[in-house]
Amino acid sequence: MQGEEVIVEVNFLVPATREETWAVLTDYDNATRFITNLEKSVVLSRSGDTMVVSQKGDVSLGPFSVSVDTVTEIRLKPPEAMHSRMLSGSMKSHAATTRLIAEAGGTRIVHQAQSNPDMWIPPLIGPAMIRHEARLRFRQLHDEILRRKDAARPQQPAAAAPPVAP
Repeated sequence: MQGEEVIVEVNFLVPATREETWAVLTDYDNATRFITNLEKSVVLSRSGDTMVVSQKGDVSLGPFSVSVDTVTEIRLKPPEAMHSRMLSGSMKSHAATTRLIAEAGGTRIVHQAQSNPDMWIPPLIGPAMIRHEARLRFRQLHDEILRRKDAARPQQPAAAAPPVAP
């Protein structure tokens, strides 16, 4: 597969506020701590509601793996949405929109991305690799949102032990 557009859609509810969710989704400088296939993630610049982020990592499925290196412009509308487009990198094009929708029980994350690889990827494996990687990344984001939410929760004092009978 080369030059074939791949569409990825992810839609799920996370039991956290939009602000808690936003904090994790936009933590690009620390993303390598909780996204396993990401080896580099650095905010290169910030200006108003726009940031430029450089990331490098692998997209893999089974024995197949491809290195991806991108510089992406991300326009932020906190805490509702972010729109990104690749400025340079190892794909012909990549654009995505992620929306955060407050719902009873948490925040719905709706993500849509269109990618056009610039390297050869096996035709049947390529789209599956890209979709698998996106879903894996969002599972890891989900887990990090819950981890941070749990860590921020005030600790309950330990219950006093019942008195020991003589």
